[in-house]
Amino acid sequence: MLLRTLWSRSGAQRLNPVFISASVNLSQSVQPRWYESKPRTHSNSSRSCCCCLNTRHQQRVQSLSSSSLTDPGVLDTRRSGQTRLYSSDLVKSMLKPGLKPAAVPGKRVPKGPRTKQPSRANQPPLNEDKDMMQCIAFATADQYHLPTLCHDLISHGFHEIDLPRDASNALVISTDMVAKPDDDAVMFFFREGSVVFWNVEEKTVKRVLRILEHHEIQPYEVALVHWENEEINYTVGEGNTKLERGNFILSVNMEQHEAVLEKFAFSNALCLSVKLAIWEVSLDNFVESIQSIPETLKSGKRVKLSSAEVMKKIGELFTLRHCINLRSDLLLTPDFYWDRENLEKLYDKTCQFLSINRRVNVVNEKLEHCTQLTDLMRSHLSEKHSFRLEWMIVILITIEITECMVSLISSSLRLTAGE
Repeated sequence: MLLRTLWSRSGAQRLNPVFISASVNLSQSVQPRWYESKPRTHSNSSRSCCCCLNTRHQQRVQSLSSSSLTDPGVLDTRRSGQTRLYSSDLVKSMLKPGLKPAAVPGKRVPKGPRTKQPSRANQPPLNEDKDMMQCIAFATADQYHLPTLCHDLISHGFHEIDLPRDASNALVISTDMVAKPDDDAVMFFFREGSVVFWNVEEKTVKRVLRILEHHEIQPYEVALVHWENEEINYTVGEGNTKLERGNFILSVNMEQHEAVLEKFAFSNALCLSVKLAIWEVSLDNFVESIQSIPETLKSGKRVKLSSAEVMKKIGELFTLRHCINLRSDLLLTPDFYWDRENLEKLYDKTCQFLSINRRVNVVNEKLEHCTQLTDLMRSHLSEKHSFRLEWMIVILITIEITECMVSLISSSLRLTAGE
């Protein structure tokens, strides 16, 4: 616009300046350039116009050069005889407003808590001191044979603690090998294949687990057992027994029998949690084994699964669903707490803390999707089998018609030859 205005005012026929400069406000930091051209003769008016432009350009270059010495954001690069000046405002304007800094290598983005474990990160810590004891739960097998296990543990120097008759699915054993002297060492064995240790020293825990191996029905892998465990700290204090800030607080005024029943309620919930964790791993493995089937169907390729393999997958799925929804106490509160309201509150609060109901809903939702996929595979295989049978019938009919045609042609040829 500046050149066009000067052109109209000068009234010159032709204007060929020494350089061309398009400029806006200097705060926007436009890059000035100049180029050498061959000298040409011009009129006086055009020459004065060029001199005016050259004077303004030299002043602007001097101001930018002085700012480049003082402003570290200005970059001065010389390439092939050309000078380019970049101010800090230009560098900032070139950056995209939505640009995010790159992630630092070696640091992982934190993810949410795993489904099988409760979130204790946002809970305020309890006054931790040396009086805190440990309660740890394992799920080692599908089931335990409790009568032979009780006899074997007693023969190794352990002592049995009697429970009410309606708690026949559990075995309580005490030992003198305590980890800390503030509480007794107690072990709870549940028929469903779980064991809970209260204040038992580590050596004794390992010893009991070795004894337990001889009484397990369909044991789990050792690495899985030690990975999918549940640990909760507990202490003995004044007041009622409760679950507070992710820790058990047992009442110091309780009698031994009542304290064992309270520990039984806590242990029953921990038993469900670790068993559910094992089933979650089994479900994840099942989902991983069939995750390629939807992509194969989407791409139109042939699914390489036989009818026997599909039926095996269906059997695994229904076995897992039977264990979670029918054989365990994950959906309903056990009858043991029917007339024991205080123990039922401890049991329900522990289950709520361990997110058992939510995890069961998630598992059942996954099972429903897996069931739909296996039903789709079974229907696909049945349609494939029906299609094969139809082609076999068509081929047989074609063969029969061909034989009839051949017999008719041969008989007609014989009649013709006889005539």
